[in-house]
Amino acid sequence: MSDANLLAATVRTEFGKGAARRTRRDGNVPAVLYGHNEEPQHLSVNAQAFAAILREHGTNAVLNLDIAGKKQLALTKSVVVHPIRRYIEHADLLIVRRGEKVTADVSIALVGDAASGTLVQQDTIVLSIEADALNIPESIEISIEGVEAGTQILAGQIALPKGATLAGDPEALIVNIIAAPAAAAEAGEEAAEEAAAE
Repeated sequence: MSDANLLAATVRTEFGKGAARRTRRDGNVPAVLYGHNEEPQHLSVNAQAFAAILREHGTNAVLNLDIAGKKQLALTKSVVVHPIRRYIEHADLLIVRRGEKVTADVSIALVGDAASGTLVQQDTIVLSIEADALNIPESIEISIEGVEAGTQILAGQIALPKGATLAGDPEALIVNIIAAPAAAAEAGEEAAEEAAAE
């Protein structure tokens, strides 16, 4: 992990919208580093290098910041992306230490196909978990292969990676498998036709 996700950061001395715009015009992202009761640090990081790390490791990427020669591990807590032009406008970074547990929202990936004639409703796309800061999974897979209508998958039923625990409500509904409306209507029509034939 020593040089993985290495990202040079410079301390910003100018603040406000104009300063943030100038930072972005120079190809950098304004960021704020906070946590562990330390004063928040206003930084600027290279936009391309930062975007490449996020693409490879997801939004919970752990960064190995080099702030004027001083190394600091940080977790990407939030990234604000411009809605139209898609560049990163701002990032919030959280100071982390090795072996420390942090809470993070991890995306949920559904794999497989539910039984035919069903409709899959995904109530939430992320799961809040507590895990080692350096071992946050990029996503959590839930298999819905062959799952029948009427099945509900709650947060507490999802198998989490080793060392991770659920941070949210275990009763929260994540996936709801229901009968597809068309299939239900067809079944009703078939029954009516059979009754008429008799």
